[in-house]
Amino acid sequence: MHSLEDLRAEAERAIKQAGSLKALRDAEVAYLGRSGKLTQILKTLKDLPEDKRRTMGAEANETRKLLELLAAERTASLKREEYEQKLKLERIDITRPGKRYHKGGLHPLTIIRRDIERIFGSMGFAVAEGPEVETEFYNFDALNIPADHPARDMWDTFWIKNPKRDPKAQRLLLRTHTSPVQVRYIQKHAPPFRIIAPGRVFRYEATDASHEIQFYQLEGLMVGRDISLANFKQVMQTFLGKLFGKEMKVRLRPSYFPFVEPGAEVDMSCVQCGGHGCSVCKHTGWVEIAGAGMVHPKVFQSAGLNPKDWQGFAFGFGIDRVAMMKYKIPDIRMFYQNDIRFLRQF
Repeated sequence: MHSLEDLRAEAERAIKQAGSLKALRDAEVAYLGRSGKLTQILKTLKDLPEDKRRTMGAEANETRKLLELLAAERTASLKREEYEQKLKLERIDITRPGKRYHKGGLHPLTIIRRDIERIFGSMGFAVAEGPEVETEFYNFDALNIPADHPARDMWDTFWIKNPKRDPKAQRLLLRTHTSPVQVRYIQKHAPPFRIIAPGRVFRYEATDASHEIQFYQLEGLMVGRDISLANFKQVMQTFLGKLFGKEMKVRLRPSYFPFVEPGAEVDMSCVQCGGHGCSVCKHTGWVEIAGAGMVHPKVFQSAGLNPKDWQGFAFGFGIDRVAMMKYKIPDIRMFYQNDIRFLRQF
C-alpha cells in the first residue's frame, strides 16, 4: 500500500510538470502503459492474500482513474497553451505590405458581346439562344436553302456522322450561322418582337487573318406589321454610333441571301479614317459590316407564320470582325491563341 501511494504521488508530479504533449505522453506510458509502473504493481497482486489483494486492487483502480483524469486535464491545458502561443507567433502584422494577386479579366470577345447586347437591349431587343448542334432543317431547309440549292456552297459545313442514325431522322451538323435561332424563336413566340441571337458558329474552311473554323456571329430579327429596311438602317446607324462612340454613316448595297428578299450588304463609314479613305477601307471610305434584308416569305411559312400578315428584317454580322475593327486587331486568330500578353491589354 505504501508503494502504491508513493507511485501515485510520483505520477501526479510527472503529469502536472509535463511541459509539452510529448512529455505528457511519455509520462502516461511510464505509469499507465502496458509496461508502466502501475501495471507492474497490479501484476504482483496475485501473490498477496485474498483480503489484501481485494483492498490493493480497489486502491490501484482508483489510482488509475485519478491519473487518467489528471492526464486528460493536463492534455487540454497544454493544447490550449500551444494554441495561444501559436496565435502570438502567427498574429497578423497590419503594417506589413500585402501580397499582390493578379486579377483575371474578361476576354475581348466577351467584352464586345456584352456591349452589343447592352446597346441592342436599350433599343428593345431581347437576347435569344439556340443549340450549336443543329438539324439540317433549321440550318438550311427552313431558311429557304433546300438540299439542291447552290447557295449551300456558301457555307462549308461540319456534318456529324452517326452510323446508327434513323433514316427518317434529320441529319445533324455544327451550325454554320445563328440564323436558325430566328426560326426557332418565331415558332414559339407571337409577333411583334425584336431579338438578337449571339453565339458561336462553325465553318469548314482554311484559317487566315480574317477566317477561322469557329467564330462568333450575331443574328438580328425584327417582326411587325409595318417593318421596312428604313427601320433597319436606323437601328444599325444607332447601334454602330453607340458601339464606336461617334456618329456613323450606313449604306445598303443590293445583294443575295436565300433567306431574305430583297437582300443587302451593309457598309459603314470607315472607323479608321472617318470615311475620307485609307488603306483599311481601300480608299473607298466604307467597310462592309453585315448582311441583311427583309425576311423571305418562305422563312415565315417554315416557322408557321403568315407572310401576308407580318413582315420584318433580319441581319447578321461577325462579332469577331466587329471586335477587330473596334480594337484595331489585324488577325482574327489572335482571339483564340490564349496569349496572355494579348489578353491583358483588355
